[in-house]
Amino acid sequence: MSTNLPEGNAIIYCEGAFNTTNGKTAHGLVRRGRRYIATAVVDSTYAGSDAGEVLDGRSLGIPIEADIETAMQSARERGIEPSHLVVGLAPDGGRLDAAARNDLKTALSRGLHVVCGLHDWLVDDAEMVALAEHHGVTLTDVRKPPALAELHFFSGKIEEVDSLKIAVLGTDSAVGKRTTAWRIVEAYEAEGRTAELIGTGQTAWLQGARYSLVMDALVNDFVAGEIEHAVHTAWLERRPDAIVIEGQGSLMNPAYPGGFEILAAGRPDVVVLQHAPARKEYDGFPGHPLHPLTKQIQAIELISARPVVAVTLNHENLGPDGIDPACRALAHETGLPVFDVLRDGADELVRVLNTHRTQGSQALA
Repeated sequence: MSTNLPEGNAIIYCEGAFNTTNGKTAHGLVRRGRRYIATAVVDSTYAGSDAGEVLDGRSLGIPIEADIETAMQSARERGIEPSHLVVGLAPDGGRLDAAARNDLKTALSRGLHVVCGLHDWLVDDAEMVALAEHHGVTLTDVRKPPALAELHFFSGKIEEVDSLKIAVLGTDSAVGKRTTAWRIVEAYEAEGRTAELIGTGQTAWLQGARYSLVMDALVNDFVAGEIEHAVHTAWLERRPDAIVIEGQGSLMNPAYPGGFEILAAGRPDVVVLQHAPARKEYDGFPGHPLHPLTKQIQAIELISARPVVAVTLNHENLGPDGIDPACRALAHETGLPVFDVLRDGADELVRVLNTHRTQGSQALA
């Protein structure tokens, strides 16, 4: 856990993927950054635009530039000295292509520390290691797993945690679980309460989540223990009103089946389920239709014996006039309150969550 945040001013590398599901790491760093302050995004597709305008229709003063050189120059013209290049790509399989590798080498040669959360470790590339050493900069592989001696096995200490534990799961991968989790934390903080996010992927760590693990970088035997340890440590050190656990993948995604360990080891009191109603197939896998929302709710509640208390909407491909009708339709379908927290914030959702503070820990009959 790093306490010296932020660590630097970062150019976010997202060539060819910004505003797509493969750019979700960049989106997270643009919307919220405690560890690295985003100074510019690199994606020639949207060069000349503001990253916030492209994502959410709100200017953030973070320009999108065509290449690394231009991004560095742009930052310096605004009086900002970039120190890092952070890879904001999140492609299927988590691999770097040859063009991206060449761009990272350019960043190293320009004196930027390079941080990457993909499965291809930069420290295994001899040329990158040599460039980093020559220019006095560092390579950070976020998905490089900890040493086995540092990992934790499940112990049952999760039962000591008396903060409200909220799992934010999703009906698909790249559906907005982490963004919704942060919105819940922010809404608690706006109420004058305390909340901690348990980051479970590389993006939350890059954003500066105080208590984080990277689930898909761990040996399977220790995933449950690391989830339990992160939740318990957040409770032990902070005693927050709420602990929000970021979901991974979805229970039924054919390539990213996530959530089982979060339910089993994190033992949430309640579950919030993120859903994109305009999405008909699992992200990146044509021919694999999304399982119905009601079936996914049934599966979560059967596995966890805890209630799904709200649905949160990913409004991709709905358009501004389609959001409210979609919320009403989902509410009718599920009998649950439905919120678009990216558009409206999570204040109303937190009010719902607070009503479950005592009853949420009651197992479903």
